[in-house]
Amino acid sequence: MKRSGFARMYGAVAAAAAALAAPLSGCGEGAPPVVHNESDASTPPEPPEPVTLFPEAPPLPGETECKVVIQTGIPVPSARHLPSCTPVQYATNPPSGGDHWGSWAAYKRYEAEVPRELYVHNLEHGAIVLAYRCPASDCAEVTAMLDEVRTEAASDPRCLMLPGGPEARLVMTPDGALDTPIAAAAWGATYTATCLDKASLSRFVADNYAKGPEDTCGDAAAVDVDRPDGGAPRCDGAMPDAGAPDASPAETPGGDAPGGGTPGGGTPGP
Repeated sequence: MKRSGFARMYGAVAAAAAALAAPLSGCGEGAPPVVHNESDASTPPEPPEPVTLFPEAPPLPGETECKVVIQTGIPVPSARHLPSCTPVQYATNPPSGGDHWGSWAAYKRYEAEVPRELYVHNLEHGAIVLAYRCPASDCAEVTAMLDEVRTEAASDPRCLMLPGGPEARLVMTPDGALDTPIAAAAWGATYTATCLDKASLSRFVADNYAKGPEDTCGDAAAVDVDRPDGGAPRCDGAMPDAGAPDASPAETPGGDAPGGGTPGGGTPGP
């Protein structure tokens, strides 16, 4: 990946990340402590007003204007691990956090649609999800722009310190449930667009990267929905798992590390 401003931002913490004694490949290792505050949970703060931009670009097919909407500070009251194939309804579109399955998606570009309940787990780890909705016959321009943003977002020292790890916590996937042709998600933040505006999308990625309650990287327990042997849950016509939520050895239900996470759906840490 190219070294952009995003890379320089992370360069300052590379030495500190390399000095971490505990490995970061497991889910939740190195996560900040979670602070539970009953008053905050009952009366979540109002998110700031969304930022709306009108770039000078033509709207994508089916849209009437070029409009970008960026929402940050979205409260996430619950982040429980649920059994695979359990459906979850999310308060924002795209999702900006919430309950999710115990596994997460490997960091890459996907041809098949990654279930939202999978990629929300990536958001919990501080990832950015780049999503799109467009006809297969008229999607080349959209996917090309998202690919540029993904490949130019630069390298993450938390990922690079892991043998065989990904370069950065970025997932690119089609998402047929989107309201707009282009969207991006981070923990507590969303980006939607009806046109191609690479500058604003790249800025969203840089501003919201690694902001999940668990600042961790790794594909060791991740699944790949593009591969038949990729370990992704098979949910077509299947009942949700009856047992405990899927988890890697480092995980515990409701939270990714003993003493961390969000048992009982508590408010995630900063």
